[in-house]
Amino acid sequence: MIYIALGANIGERAAQLSAAIDEMERAGLHVTKQSSVYETAPVGYTEQPSFFNMVVEVESHQSSDELLSTLQQIEQRLGRERLFKNGPRTIDLDILFYNGEDIQSEHLTVPHPRMQERAFVLAPLAEIAPELVVRGQTVASWLEGLPMTDRQDVVRLQLLRNLVK
Repeated sequence: MIYIALGANIGERAAQLSAAIDEMERAGLHVTKQSSVYETAPVGYTEQPSFFNMVVEVESHQSSDELLSTLQQIEQRLGRERLFKNGPRTIDLDILFYNGEDIQSEHLTVPHPRMQERAFVLAPLAEIAPELVVRGQTVASWLEGLPMTDRQDVVRLQLLRNLVK
């Protein structure tokens, strides 16, 4: 299975997430599961609006490099600008896990290198794949091991279809 994290904090956040999922489907990615949407505090650069985050499970015949290219094209179509690290964004699409493979390339590291440190990734991933093993531990155990201070700023809202206007 392939898991992709989605995040947005500019404009209509729920609409951006929904548009990204629609674009993924149009690009031939079959979305098989969706987490709820979580409202989360920004990490790194904190002087920006809160994020809506979620995770989807997809099936695809694309290679990991092809998938990365597809996701970057979707980000561009949806207005993503990379002004500075951890800055505000209309949409962010990250490959978390790709069919159990360990990938280390110039452009891609999978499993995502910091996913086990980020409650805004682990909470939605644990909702749809709690028993997924990443770096020797289940996603649920990684989430439980995070300090409460990291988890308190990750608030489960509801399913995306209930948030899109």
